[in-house]
Amino acid sequence: MNNETHHTNDEHIAELSDIFSLLGDPTRLRLVLCCLNEPFAVTQIAQRLGVSTSLVSHHLRLLRAARLVRAERRGKQVFCQVTDDHIRVMLLNLLAHIEEPHDD
Repeated sequence: MNNETHHTNDEHIAELSDIFSLLGDPTRLRLVLCCLNEPFAVTQIAQRLGVSTSLVSHHLRLLRAARLVRAERRGKQVFCQVTDDHIRVMLLNLLAHIEEPHDD
């Protein structure tokens, strides 16, 4: 990212707000974090999160529509992974931020 000031229009603000709203749901956030570094099958994600595959599929539809994750069918299974490094780096940076010691 360069040092230019980013001018964001109302449409971009609405999209960012939607992304943060989607990631504000703990199940969806856990789902995205689950497939942050490598693809996982929907069934594996459901097992890891302790939820049904239908709930994972429902959340994935929303996350895919927002371009936060992508899905790839391999035989009978669907594998999901974070869409790109923009999403991966943002989440890793936010995790690093909350793990830093802070003065209160």
